[in-house]
Amino acid sequence: MDFVRGAAVMGILVANLPGFALPRAAYFSPLAWGGTAPTDLAAWALTFVLVEGKMRGLFALLFGASVLLVVERAEAAGQNAAAVHLRRMATLFVIGCAHLYLLWWGDILNQYALLGIAAFLFAGAPTRLLVAAGLAGVAVAVIDGASLTLTAYATAPRATTAQVAAWEALSGGWGVPPTRDLLREIATFRGDWLRGVGWRWGMTANPFATALRDGAETLGYMLLGMAAYRGGLLTGGWSRRGYRRLALATLPLTLAIHVGLALATWRSGFDLRRVLLASMLVSPLVRPAMVLGYAALLLLAFRPAGTLSRCVAAAGRMALSNYLATSLVMVLFFDGWGLGQFARWPRASLYWLVPVAWTVMLLWSPWWLRRFAYGPAEWVWRALARGERPAWRAV
Repeated sequence: MDFVRGAAVMGILVANLPGFALPRAAYFSPLAWGGTAPTDLAAWALTFVLVEGKMRGLFALLFGASVLLVVERAEAAGQNAAAVHLRRMATLFVIGCAHLYLLWWGDILNQYALLGIAAFLFAGAPTRLLVAAGLAGVAVAVIDGASLTLTAYATAPRATTAQVAAWEALSGGWGVPPTRDLLREIATFRGDWLRGVGWRWGMTANPFATALRDGAETLGYMLLGMAAYRGGLLTGGWSRRGYRRLALATLPLTLAIHVGLALATWRSGFDLRRVLLASMLVSPLVRPAMVLGYAALLLLAFRPAGTLSRCVAAAGRMALSNYLATSLVMVLFFDGWGLGQFARWPRASLYWLVPVAWTVMLLWSPWWLRRFAYGPAEWVWRALARGERPAWRAV
C-alpha cells in the first residue's frame, strides 16, 4: 500500500501543476490560459488521458483502505476505534484548512477528513455493501456531471438573459472566463501572500458545503478502497495473474475511451459542452475501472527488494509530508511572494518541473525515514491527534 500511495502522491503533483501555475479555469480548458501551441495542447491531452481525476481517485481509494487499517489496529490495541478515528480526522481537517487558506486553493485534505468521518460509518459493513455504496457515490457524481453537461447544451444558444448567465457561470469553471476575471486572478497571485489568502477566503467554497455538494465521488472511492483492502487487492493478496487480468480487463478500454474524449474535445476547439461531456460526465463514469486498473498495474510493478520500489514506498509512507511540501515549493515558485512565475509559463513547459520534483521526493523520503520514525507532517498529525509526543527518531 505504501508503494501505491507513493505513486499516487507523485501522480497528484502532475495533476496539480496547472492549478499551481495557471488560473483555475485553465485546468480544464487550455483556451483559458497557458498557451495553445501543439505542445501545450498535447500536454493537456496527456494529462487528461492519464492523470486527471485518476490519481485523486487512487489516493481516495487508499485513504478508505487506511480507515479500515487504523480501525483494526485500534481495536487490536484495545482502544476505542471511533475516538481514534475522529481525532485523526479532526486534526487532518485543521491541517487541510490551513493548507487551503494559507497556501493553495486545491487542497483535498479537509474534504478527506470530512468524508473520512462518513466512511467510518461503513467500517463494519459487508464487502458487497461497500462496493454497492461506493458505486452509488460515483453514480451521484455522474448524474451531477450529466446535469452540468445538459445545462451547457441547453444554454449554448444564449438567447435569453438566463441562458447567458448560466453559460457564463459554467465558463468560469470549465471554459474561458472573462478576461477581466483572469487578469484579476493573475494579479492576485502575482501579489503578496496576504492578497492570496484574501482571494482564497473569498473565492473558495466553505469546506462543509463543498463536501455536501461534491463529496459523493470521493466518498465512493473511499468505500471502494475499503472493499479492495478487505478483499486483498491493495495489500498484495492477489496472485500476479489476478492483478494482470484486472489490468488487462480495465486499462486498454478506459484508456481508449479517454483518448477518444481528448481528441473529440480538441477537435471541437474546446467547446464548453465537449469539455463538460468529457471531464464531468464520461470520464467519471469509466474512471473507477481505470483507477482499479492502475492499482493492479502498480502492484504488478512492485518489487520489495528493488531500490526504486523502496524509494516510492518511502514517499508513500510520507505522503502527507510530500503532498504539503509540494504545495509549499510550487507556491513559492509561482506566487508573487516567492519567485512570481504565476501564469508566465506555457503549459507544456510546466512539466519540466516534474522529474526534478520526483527526484527530490524519491531521495529525501528514504533519507528521512532512515533517521526518523515518521515524516514531519505525519509526526505532527500523530502528535496532535493523540495529544502526546510520539518517538521522533527511527529505532
